[in-house]
Amino acid sequence: MVYLDALVKSSRQNGTVAKRHLYVALGINMQGQKELLGLWGQATEGAKAWMTRLTELKNRGVNDILIACVDGLKGFEEAISAAYPQTQVQQCIVHQVRHSLSFMP
Repeated sequence: MVYLDALVKSSRQNGTVAKRHLYVALGINMQGQKELLGLWGQATEGAKAWMTRLTELKNRGVNDILIACVDGLKGFEEAISAAYPQTQVQQCIVHQVRHSLSFMP
């Protein structure tokens, strides 16, 4: 199982503070141990950028992902399927609850 998400953090660059996205790939192997597969920084989050990250993971030796737990980013599921066609994609429960609460008064 692999958790894929981007955290938004403020960072100082060249004297100015800007928001950056920290891409995180956290895996749980078949023995139940957590493995940090990658951390990448970028100005924005998008499915195209995730496709690049997934291709990099594949090139580094991640042969297969059984389940990918992701947020509801548009095009994310297609990016995962392009790199790992057999992967089951499910939306993270935290993201589901946050999205559902946005419709509550």
